Amino acid sequence: MPSIPVAETVASLMPRAKAELTELVAFKSVADFAQFPKSESEGAANWIADALRAEGFTDVALLDTPDGTQSVYGYLPGPEGAKTVLLYAHYDVQPPLDESAWTTPPFELTERNGRWYGRGSADCKGGLIMHLLALRALKADGGVPVGVKVIVEGSEEQGTGGLERYAEQHPELLTADAIVIGDAGNFRVGLPTVTSTLRGMTLVRVQVDTLAGNLHSGQFGGAAPDALAALIRVLDSLRAEDGSTTVDGLAAAEHWDGLEYTEEQFRSDAKVLDGVGLIGDGSVADRIWARPAVTVLGIDCPPVVGATPSVQSSARALISLRVPPGTDATEASKLLQAHLETHVPWGARVTTEQIGSGQPFRADTISPAYQAMATAMAAAYPGETMQYAGQGGSIPLCNTLAALYPQAEILLIGLSEPEAQIHAVDESVSPEELERLSIAEALFLQEYAAN
Repeated sequence: MPSIPVAETVASLMPRAKAELTELVAFKSVADFAQFPKSESEGAANWIADALRAEGFTDVALLDTPDGTQSVYGYLPGPEGAKTVLLYAHYDVQPPLDESAWTTPPFELTERNGRWYGRGSADCKGGLIMHLLALRALKADGGVPVGVKVIVEGSEEQGTGGLERYAEQHPELLTADAIVIGDAGNFRVGLPTVTSTLRGMTLVRVQVDTLAGNLHSGQFGGAAPDALAALIRVLDSLRAEDGSTTVDGLAAAEHWDGLEYTEEQFRSDAKVLDGVGLIGDGSVADRIWARPAVTVLGIDCPPVVGATPSVQSSARALISLRVPPGTDATEASKLLQAHLETHVPWGARVTTEQIGSGQPFRADTISPAYQAMATAMAAAYPGETMQYAGQGGSIPLCNTLAALYPQAEILLIGLSEPEAQIHAVDESVSPEELERLSIAEALFLQEYAAN
């Protein structure tokens, strides 16, 4: 395998990669247009379209998806009779949270301590740059040996399903022999990893009502049913004493068979405070890759500042339930809603509403594409062997693609290793990982084309 020319080309392109990622990160492309201007997302989409045209892609298009966002598509023809590979990334990003908490501005790519900081640097604008680097390296080493389709989503972080619905309506568009999803990450920096499973998810909003209106806590407290207290009780019912998720009827004892995750490493990656214990039972890998996990994402209730001495008449919460492979997300959502409705105390009125969902995913790791990726990663990471890991997060598009193209092999790689702190303050990307994974992707395309 001609790894040396590819590696040398990628290394020489790293300054350009940093400049391009700087331009991309500058777009505040949060696909929540109540918070950020739509023009920021449109600017990022046009930047990507121009980049694909500059690389010789044909049929470059901004796809208007049903959720009101745009995905960017392009096709690079390969040699006659060559296989086709679809490369995926997304350009939308999570909101920056408290911008004042960032060490440097979130939308300005900044180098610090050997990493590049900025919102979307790893998740997933860096994934697009990875694809571009790989293709440029192949062009300098005899040409791209496969046909390449690129799809860059504009609303992945919102979970609104725009690209999924568009793909279902235009099933011929993304057909491919193999699909590389550039939105995962290595288990740790320097350890080449493919993500073989993803948990699905469901989002449920629950509201508890007990009174016609708030009451004076001195005059009525002690007998008047408190909606906030009722909500706290029902939310607490979702966890056992050790913190394990307990949703009536939902299996929660599966085991992960693969790469292990030590508690010491997890505590470091998750930045668990000294003296605070982990929740749940079983191994860490069991808990985050093979079992359901409930999280209360938010509660509507009076803030401490400005609170009055009142018994609350109404309260609501948004709940996320991560669903492991082997469990249907739709059925899990029904079980969660039924649990909430059953466990609310004092006869309080309760309403639940599912507001988003995505199915879990499990890849076929005994396939030619996985063998090609293992060879490529071994060359890009000398002395290391490709590992298989799960991911607790969800990429609903994977299931859509798997359903539309059951013959396609789907691989998940990317830049979101633990130090990247994706979705959090001070998100960053390792330029060394960007370089090595770009080399791995280029070598994968060569190896896959040859077999």
